[in-house]
Amino acid sequence: MAPDATHTTPIYLGRQPILDARQSLYGYELLFRSGPAPNRAIVANHMVATATVITHAFTELGLADALGEQKAFINVDGDFLLSEAVELLPKDKVVLEILETVEVTPELLKRCRELKAKGFTLALDDIVAVTPAMEPLLDLMDIAKVCISAVSEEALPGLVQALARRPLELLAEQVESREQMEHCRNLGFHLFQGYYFAHPTILSGRKLGQSRLSLLKLLSQVLDDSDTPQLEQTFKHEPGLSINLLRMANSAAVGARTRITSLRHAITLLGRRQLQRWLQLLLYTDPAGNTGFPPLLQLAATRARLLELLAESHMAADRDFADRAFMTGILSLTPALFATPIDEILSQISTLATDVKQALLRHQGSLGLLLRLIEALESEDLSQVPALVAQLPGLSPERVNLAQAQALAWTRAIGQEQQN
Repeated sequence: MAPDATHTTPIYLGRQPILDARQSLYGYELLFRSGPAPNRAIVANHMVATATVITHAFTELGLADALGEQKAFINVDGDFLLSEAVELLPKDKVVLEILETVEVTPELLKRCRELKAKGFTLALDDIVAVTPAMEPLLDLMDIAKVCISAVSEEALPGLVQALARRPLELLAEQVESREQMEHCRNLGFHLFQGYYFAHPTILSGRKLGQSRLSLLKLLSQVLDDSDTPQLEQTFKHEPGLSINLLRMANSAAVGARTRITSLRHAITLLGRRQLQRWLQLLLYTDPAGNTGFPPLLQLAATRARLLELLAESHMAADRDFADRAFMTGILSLTPALFATPIDEILSQISTLATDVKQALLRHQGSLGLLLRLIEALESEDLSQVPALVAQLPGLSPERVNLAQAQALAWTRAIGQEQQN
């Protein structure tokens, strides 16, 4: 007997942040896919299969907890929207993103009214123009997603004006530069999504300031197992970093029972492994000690934790390998942060392990495969994922799914700590 499709269909998760006008996190677009497997069951009912994939993600994978206050934007077609399966979704956690290919029928419009009455948030995807056929559907939407790459600069103001006649939140998708973001914000867009915020190669970068050079120096010292007094002296040259160190040592996440006032005490209490992790994450924050949890840091933290979890499954007996995987994830986004080639950044961390360097420079070795897997999961094209998973013993689609949910939850916990 063929296995039940509702229990065997693997899922993969792509994720892209959606930000508001202040560049604070508003939500994520989650991209679910079925991955081919040798014994994949035949799915007789695609609507049920889609519903099963999503409900598994929000129940077994725990994505509702991982999302926190943010909502997940999920693509739905006309058939799925009309099915009862859509009501299995947690209405307070999702935005139903209706694909632009749907046929606008009286039945579809009625269904949208019903879902809105039940408390669902509706968005229309990939808008490039307002057509007469689209108008009745737009009247029922909460969010309008405009594909700005497909609209000319001359036509965009008129499109915004046509959409602004309704009480809609306008979301600019496929934003690829700061100039595009600022132009869209000036036109009246409320939300933003695109590679400018999440793609590691085209984010606007910054020069390596003295504080970040000190961070790299401290990271190198920790990796080289330098004495605590050496670390303390490096911290003393950077007041902002010292404040951050004391703040971390006193945080609830560390479990400190007494207030820490000495840098040496803080270093000892944190321990080298914890200190290494926080230094890695601090590369993505303001070294002067200002709090916050910008999107690039969230992406780096999630990537690093996911790499670590997958490394633990791939090489369960090698704790050091998992630590190196975490480091690989953190450093993989530093070129975007600093607008500096990765080889120049690595030259300032002389003690970095060879397999980490090979992964970052050439995507070679087991760490390189894991990094390629993470990058594929973050993209909208997940076609490479099954083949990459097959090359990594110890991993399975189910394990990848669970690790993604755990990494998202871990990042959310860090974000909450940053706000305290």
